[in-house]
Amino acid sequence: MATVTIKHITKAFGDNVVLKEFNETFREGEFITLLGPSGCGKTTMLRIIAGFEKPTSGELYIDDQLVSGGKTFVPPEKRSIGMVFQSYAVWPHMNVFDNVAYPLTIKKKPKAEIREAVEHVLDIVHLSQYAQRFPNQLSGGQQQRVALARALVAAPKLLLLDEPLSNLDAKLRESMRFEIKEIQRKLGITVVYVTHDQTEAMAMSDRIFLINRGVVQQSGTPQEIYNQPANQFVADFLGKVDFFKGEADGERIVFPGMGGQSIAYSGPRRGKVEVAIRPENIYFDPDGVLEGTLEHQYYLGDVDDCRVRVGDTAVRVIASGFAYKTLRDGQKVRMNIRDIMVFEDDGLLEQMLKIQT
Repeated sequence: MATVTIKHITKAFGDNVVLKEFNETFREGEFITLLGPSGCGKTTMLRIIAGFEKPTSGELYIDDQLVSGGKTFVPPEKRSIGMVFQSYAVWPHMNVFDNVAYPLTIKKKPKAEIREAVEHVLDIVHLSQYAQRFPNQLSGGQQQRVALARALVAAPKLLLLDEPLSNLDAKLRESMRFEIKEIQRKLGITVVYVTHDQTEAMAMSDRIFLINRGVVQQSGTPQEIYNQPANQFVADFLGKVDFFKGEADGERIVFPGMGGQSIAYSGPRRGKVEVAIRPENIYFDPDGVLEGTLEHQYYLGDVDDCRVRVGDTAVRVIASGFAYKTLRDGQKVRMNIRDIMVFEDDGLLEQMLKIQT
């Protein structure tokens, strides 16, 4: 296990600053996810940790050793890391055993030691029975586990994963999330994982670092970031959410776009606000505070994904799949809300949405 200490790291390519003042410590045994949209700087940070990039300024420590910063630079092969990339990168002419053994073979380890280490790690990733197969005889998920085993065989202190599941289909991606997390728990290894997939981040992480334009917008547990987002970007990026313009007077928030309907609110904000509501936090209730017309239902089996017209505003409601049997398009419905997130209406949301489109 290893700690990673990042002190004020900035990285620029010419005039393009892709990371700004990244400053954090990843603790021993943590599963850390660097999350964000394409081009936000998350892979650059991973490459700096790996030693494939040098920071423009700042320092990086693995345990107590300075590995990047000033005139000091420790190359990747001396950092005791394992890395798995987006592509499987398994050797097609080698069987599974030899693929996994490769890092130890090039270090000229004794054959008995190599065999013991390879058999141990193949057991961990559930590939022992495939040791003599070649990559073209394996599924995509099995090939990714070969790459994972190869990264683990030399017992690294730190495991770096760069979008390792993006080439897998949806069901396999879901099962591999849990397999990787279980392996990490079993070994107690420190993991830094890069993804743009918020579901992966939520399912696997001890802490998430959500990055946008090179700046960490928020860090914390999945629960903290999901339920207490620091700003509108975080609320929008992680999970499903809709934003509604309102006016807060200390007792209620009135929604002009919903025909003046309102909800109770005694929080600190006053005046014009942006109200973020996750659709799973809206539910149908005969005594609900909001009234609208059910326009469409999208039956997804486990949930009924509904669109309700309230005044001039479309409101999304994710109800139980059983609700599909009791609702019909065009009927009047009432709704209550379990939880809201209220932000100052500073115009930044419109700018953010323009950038995303």
